Amino acid sequence: MTLFRPCIDLHHGKVKQIVGASLSDKSGALRTNFESEHPAAYFAELYKKDRLSGGHVIMLGPGNEDAAVSALKAYPSGLQVGGGIHADNALSYLNAGATHVIITSWIFPNAVFSEERLKALVSKIGKERLVIDLSCKLTPDGWHIALDRWQTLSSFQITGKNLERLAVYCDEFLVHAADVEGLQQGMDTELIRYLAKHCPIPVTYAGGARQVEDLTLCKEISGGRVDLTIGSALDIFGGKGVRYHDCIEFNKVQR
Repeated sequence: MTLFRPCIDLHHGKVKQIVGASLSDKSGALRTNFESEHPAAYFAELYKKDRLSGGHVIMLGPGNEDAAVSALKAYPSGLQVGGGIHADNALSYLNAGATHVIITSWIFPNAVFSEERLKALVSKIGKERLVIDLSCKLTPDGWHIALDRWQTLSSFQITGKNLERLAVYCDEFLVHAADVEGLQQGMDTELIRYLAKHCPIPVTYAGGARQVEDLTLCKEISGGRVDLTIGSALDIFGGKGVRYHDCIEFNKVQR
């Protein structure tokens, strides 16, 4: 069944909500919707109190490791973590309290998928502790995986065949629709439908949600097969479209 999944996005050690497409190395390109006065652990403790599981901590670039670990320690066995994960550091985050590590760029060296790297990671931590992030951008021929803070577009597409291929190596998928991430202008409903139809394992969608009714919409168009993350629209992140309390209540009804 569709559930609300919480998030903690980190940039330069601070909890922020950022317009995904603006994550660039160009000076002045970054567009920030919100920066919290609270540390990452504050939100982790909030999610723990409200019994929200399966949320993700995403490190957007370097300088976020300490903040991420503080969140994992505040809510042990309650959060996933991603951003800069590779075979040599994955276990350290799991040992710090993460249920799963989330990976994208490391298994796409030079924007090319490496099954060898993926197998090496799985051999170290097991598929049951791995989430593959298939964050993507829409092109004329379909959704292509976007890497390196969504700055680099790969030739690897989200297709039924590729989802089946990757599913044997992981426990879940996480999919940010980078084109609409942080804009609060509506979800990519076609992507949600596609994921619901073709994903053989659990999947969480993020990007563009702007009202609590989007949880119901996601549930309806996915047949309850896709979970939803809401970020910038959420009141705890400075948003005006969605009350965190209403998301909690939505989850209670689903269980």
